[in-house]
Amino acid sequence: MNHQDLDSLRQKIDEINLQLLDLISERGQLAKQIGEIKKMQGINRFDPIRERRMLDELVSKNNGPFDNTTIEHLFKEIFKAALELQEDDHRKTLLVSRDNQRENTIVHVNGALFGNGEPHFVFGPCSVESYEQTDAVAKSLKEKGLRLIRGGAFKPRTSPYDFQGLGFEGLKILKEVANNYQLAVVSEIVNPSHIEKALDYIDVIQIGARNMQNFELLKAAGSVNKPVLLKRGLAATIEEFILAAEYIIANGNNQIILCERGIRTYEKATRNTLDISAVPILKKETHLPVIVDVTHSTGRRDILIPSAKAAIAIGADGVMAEVHPDPAVALSDARQQMDLEEFEEFYEEITAFLRR
Repeated sequence: MNHQDLDSLRQKIDEINLQLLDLISERGQLAKQIGEIKKMQGINRFDPIRERRMLDELVSKNNGPFDNTTIEHLFKEIFKAALELQEDDHRKTLLVSRDNQRENTIVHVNGALFGNGEPHFVFGPCSVESYEQTDAVAKSLKEKGLRLIRGGAFKPRTSPYDFQGLGFEGLKILKEVANNYQLAVVSEIVNPSHIEKALDYIDVIQIGARNMQNFELLKAAGSVNKPVLLKRGLAATIEEFILAAEYIIANGNNQIILCERGIRTYEKATRNTLDISAVPILKKETHLPVIVDVTHSTGRRDILIPSAKAAIAIGADGVMAEVHPDPAVALSDARQQMDLEEFEEFYEEITAFLRR
C-alpha cells in the first residue's frame, strides 16, 4: 500500500465521520422531539424495554468487524447522550433553573437582601418556649444590628412524645418580641391550612427538612406573597431539592431561599453530614439564594464556627444557627444550641472573617 492509497482511505474515513455526525445530530433532534412528547404525556423519559429492543436488533444485524459487545457499548453511549439532551431541555424549562433566568433572584426580608452577594444571618432558638426566652435572644440580635429572628412554634418531631411547640401562641410571642426589636420572623409551618393565618405573624415561611416533599404545603406556600425558606430533606438529592422549590415557584411565588442543612449518611461524628458542595451546585443550577444551617447539619457547638466560615467561603448567601439563653433546659435540641456567650464569640469570629 502506497501513500496515495493511505490518503484515499483516510479521506473516506473523514467523509464517513461527517456522515456519522450528521446522522447523530439528526438522531439527537428526533430524541428531543420525543422527549417533548413524553413530557406532555407524563411519560418517563428513560424506556429500558425499548432500549433493550433496539440493542438486540442492532446486534442481530451486526456483521462485523466489531464484536457485539463493542456495538452495544457504542450505541449505549449514543442512547445515553440522547437521554441527557432530553434532561437538559427539562432543566431549561424549570422556572428555578439558571438557564431560565441568568440573574440572581434577590429575596428582600426586612432590609436584608439574600442573593445580593453579601452574607446575611438567621439566628434564634430552636423552639419558642416563653416570652422571656425569646426576648433575651432577640435583644442580643438587635444589639448586633441583625434583622431576622428564627424560632419554632410548630415542631415536627421524630417522637410523638417530644415537645411539639406552642403553635400559634408561639407565633404570637415571636411576633410581639420581633416588633419590639424591629426584627423579621422566620418560622416553620407544617400544615397547609395554617399558612393563611400564620401570615399575620411571620415574615418568612420556613418549610422544614421533613416537609420538603409535602407537596400540598409547597403549593400552599407558593400561592402566597411571602418569602419561603426551603430546607433540604434529610436524604434528598440535589435534584429532588430543586424540584421541591419548583413546586413553590410554579404556584406563583419566586421569593425562595434554599437552605442546605445536612443530609443523613452513615457518619456518626456529626448529627448529619454537611454537604458543603451543594452550595455552589445549587447556585450554578438555580438563580435562588442559598444559605447553610450549621446547627442541624453538624449538631455540634464546637464546630459551628469553622462550618459557618466554610459556608461563607464557598459562596453561601447566609448562615442559620440556633441560639438559646440556657440550652441546658431547652425543650428541643438542647445539646446543639449556643448560649448567649457562645453566640457572642461565634458572631465576632464570623464578622472578623468577613472583614478579611
